[in-house]
Amino acid sequence: MTGNPCWEAIPTKLSEAQFGQFVLPQLAKGHGRRGPAPTLSLHEIFNYILQVLYMGCQWKTLPIDRNAQGLTEIHYTRIYRIFRRWQAMGCIDGIFAGSVRRLHDDQLLDLTVIHGDGTTTARSAP
Repeated sequence: MTGNPCWEAIPTKLSEAQFGQFVLPQLAKGHGRRGPAPTLSLHEIFNYILQVLYMGCQWKTLPIDRNAQGLTEIHYTRIYRIFRRWQAMGCIDGIFAGSVRRLHDDQLLDLTVIHGDGTTTARSAP
């Protein structure tokens, strides 16, 4: 990582390795899922969720890639339902807590720029 880590951009896309390390262990498996399995991997779905959360856009305006036939690879309502299920099951909270714990363990958590309500404070460069 270059520069001061507290000034790095918020990630909007995780690699498969990052997803496997930080997110996948927090996702509950096999709890009441109905319907066909998603055609995309959980990694790809999670990256779409990160995009929505970062952009603050409506779910229906999420830019979704198209397949070889020119159709969207997944419908936005499918991504939304998966997000809501993960949220209801506490998976999103687990991902957040696990990430903060990892940053703390790696001594990368800088509490001078983060507040409990999620805002950040700009500080002067040293």
